[in-house]
Amino acid sequence: MMKTKWIWVLALLAITMMAWRAPAQSAGAGPAAMSVAPSAAAVNTGDNAWVLISSALVMLMTIPGLAFFYGGLVRRKNVLSILMQCFMLMCLISLQWILFGYSLSFGPDLHGWIGSLHWAGLQHVSFDTPHWDPVTASSYAGTIPHQTFMIFQMMFAVITPGLILGAFAERMKFSAFCVFSLLWATVVYDPVCHWVWGKGGFLGKLGALDFAGGTVVHINAGIAALVAALVLGPRLGYPQRMSPPHNLPFAVLGAALLWFGWFGFNAGSALSASGLATSAFVVTHTAAATAGLTWAVMDWFFNKRPTLLGVISGAVGGLVAITPAAGFVNVLGALGIGLGAGILPWIFVSLVKPKLGYDDALDAFGVHGVGGTWGAIATGLWATKAVNPAGADGLFYGNPTQLLIQLKAVGVTLVYALVVSFVLLKLVDLVLGLRAEPQAEKIGLDLTDHRETGYTMLD
Repeated sequence: MMKTKWIWVLALLAITMMAWRAPAQSAGAGPAAMSVAPSAAAVNTGDNAWVLISSALVMLMTIPGLAFFYGGLVRRKNVLSILMQCFMLMCLISLQWILFGYSLSFGPDLHGWIGSLHWAGLQHVSFDTPHWDPVTASSYAGTIPHQTFMIFQMMFAVITPGLILGAFAERMKFSAFCVFSLLWATVVYDPVCHWVWGKGGFLGKLGALDFAGGTVVHINAGIAALVAALVLGPRLGYPQRMSPPHNLPFAVLGAALLWFGWFGFNAGSALSASGLATSAFVVTHTAAATAGLTWAVMDWFFNKRPTLLGVISGAVGGLVAITPAAGFVNVLGALGIGLGAGILPWIFVSLVKPKLGYDDALDAFGVHGVGGTWGAIATGLWATKAVNPAGADGLFYGNPTQLLIQLKAVGVTLVYALVVSFVLLKLVDLVLGLRAEPQAEKIGLDLTDHRETGYTMLD
């Protein structure tokens, strides 16, 4: 316990020193200072307003959306531990992103692998002029301030490690969770983000399409979730003594908030209040509705009854699967993606997981890993330049090469996330210990980690 406290003291001191050393930035400072670039007049206020609102919508996906969704699915004695983990990620990863995560992800490219620290502490990241890259003569978002783009991407960085916690819920120590999440965001999320979305990233240069995070967010987190579930092992008493969700209405509320926030996640990734944002909004809703209905029908046909848990799981699976494709496919493509997202994750959650016996507590891999993989591959099937000329045509529009590119991107992300997540988990286990003590797991992490309880019975 004392070792953990000193780790956090040193981390806070390091944050303080970085903040003290960072030079003050002027309103117009940034990459624009290195070359002729868009002026403050180039900012489109409508686009800026939409992306700021979208940033808030994506924040809502983590707290309270994901917090309620996962919190309702666990047992009563662990509900606060889930809420605490989600809130801690909002604090921890936000600071990581500001201090160095954003620069590693989107900063000036280093050989296609990672961004430099040129933007650490938001140096050269203007709040009133767009980003401009004098080398490539291009911009991440030419009509919104650079800091608007930064804060929008921050919310993606926050929720991604949050998705992983669904796999190891109810059994990882809070101190280990914090350290692992910080390391994973830095060593896994930031590099993959740069590979796909950063200027010069090698997967982006390869031509991989990922509109809003199929590879960067969902495959990345989903594979890490599976690794975490395997490394930690099953919960005590799994599966014989596992109880159903302690508060299904909480989970439904969380799923509804996720669906609502996902419009910012996907339509906001157009980075403008444009027709492309409208298209992304429509196909996002279409895929979610299709997958929710499909999962319900699968339950009804094979298990004799449709379930509310199945509907919300399917809807989330559809949202996951459409994410990489949202800015590249039409409504017919969204229907196909949603159909697959209702079937494939259902198979993994209902048939494969019980058969193999791994304890993915809240089906983080089954929904996000499988759904994200399907969505990334399906982008290579249904993508069409008729929706987005900056994208590419997929297999069904005469370009089988795009499907091969998508498969390569999926494979690279899967292998990297699997190997590095395993190493990080083993490292944290060696230093701090990953798993809660058996007695703490029996009592519940709410009391043992936080000395709080979600429900108090009054006399």
